[in-house]
Amino acid sequence: MCFRGFLCFSLSFLIFSPAAWALESPSAKIEDDSALRRSIIPSWFKESPGVVLAAKSFLHTLPGGSRIEVRSESRGNEFSIILARELLTGAEGRKTGEFPGWAQGSWALTRNKTDGSPLHIRVFPGRDPYVYVQFRSLGGGKSQMDVVAYDSYLVQSHPVPLNFDRIMEIPMEEVYRNAGIAFPRRYFDPLPALYKDTITLVEKIRVALPSLSFRDDGALDDQGRYVFINTLESQDGKGGLNCSGFAKWVVDGMLRPYTGTLLPIEPLKQAFGKRGSSFTEPYEALRDPFFGLDWTRNLASRAMGTLLSPAFAEVEEFEVRRAPIGAVIDRRKDAPVYVKPYPGFLLNAGFGVEGLQALLYTLAIDEPGRIYLASVNNEINDPNNRPLPPGREGKVPYRMRQHFHIAVLIPYFNEYGIFRIAVFESAEETAFIRFKNRYPGHYVNLVRIPVEGVFDPAPPLAAR
Repeated sequence: MCFRGFLCFSLSFLIFSPAAWALESPSAKIEDDSALRRSIIPSWFKESPGVVLAAKSFLHTLPGGSRIEVRSESRGNEFSIILARELLTGAEGRKTGEFPGWAQGSWALTRNKTDGSPLHIRVFPGRDPYVYVQFRSLGGGKSQMDVVAYDSYLVQSHPVPLNFDRIMEIPMEEVYRNAGIAFPRRYFDPLPALYKDTITLVEKIRVALPSLSFRDDGALDDQGRYVFINTLESQDGKGGLNCSGFAKWVVDGMLRPYTGTLLPIEPLKQAFGKRGSSFTEPYEALRDPFFGLDWTRNLASRAMGTLLSPAFAEVEEFEVRRAPIGAVIDRRKDAPVYVKPYPGFLLNAGFGVEGLQALLYTLAIDEPGRIYLASVNNEINDPNNRPLPPGREGKVPYRMRQHFHIAVLIPYFNEYGIFRIAVFESAEETAFIRFKNRYPGHYVNLVRIPVEGVFDPAPPLAAR
């Protein structure tokens, strides 16, 4: 039963290999460029748009050796003055001669092209082009701060007791101090050493993938036999795994070194926690709407209870139920870009997929050494026109939430502090962006499993 703000400057980071980037410095150690900013206020920050856009870019070296390219870039009715830091490469931070505009420490002021008025300041305390701090004028001698990660607001419109013009000219560390505890510095300072075991797990799963195949409703039972999840009968021909069976295979590989056994299938199919209602109960035998939710919860409960403590086997301990996301940027194709509220956690459904990448980013920093089983779901009518329960013939089915697909999501930072999400589903690896784009408007329920440094899946017995 498988369940089937915009950046004004060029996104030239796409041409770089992640392995070539240098390990970033702590955000508090970025060399200050406020003297440079003060020196160009009349000629770049306050000058008329036409003059600024016609000005020639120039290269400036800070006293500590950091190089900055000052340039302007235009898009639509806006233009930006960018203080682009030089991109560094290798563990020793060799200079590349590239200034993409998002390298750590880069700073940009965006202005209106018609009247030259300032719109916002954007700063990159980390190395990720999708994670930045933004400041806007609030009036009355105050400004407001946003912190954005992957089109999701981790902080939105937080008042900062500084005039907007003042932010243009003082050290950024002074600005962050004025923002107080609202500035979440930890999200700009990942510690790559914390993800060594997670990276090893990802590599071991990748090595094993060629030996696995997809099979609808397929899984390995506690004897290592390929069986069908629904009937527990042995598979004929070439054995394989569906999305549920593959998630079990991953968890089995994490638990077997400690237990010496594989998990039995039948207990994983049982209801876990309070879900559904009297309205959905008649449909459970027909549609099994909570299969993915129950399966992932049961896997997480057994993993947490085995690897940590039985106290962590409860749903309140292993299910992700909080997200530091208040709003998301909607970038629908052929539609205006706008900011919309993010609803957060919905019981028995999880989180909207539009905020999933940012949520996994924050989880990777706040909870290093965890992987996540995702149960994809949506509120739908019966897509297969199956019979209605007795007494409901001829009536429109209730709309209910159907958990129809399971994936293994592994967020981590590589040795250069670059954020990655490994996505494994149905015995293959998928790019995260493809996974996300496959399910617009859907929800994803997440359960966490600790990485304990050992992964050893049992070799399956031949299918009969």
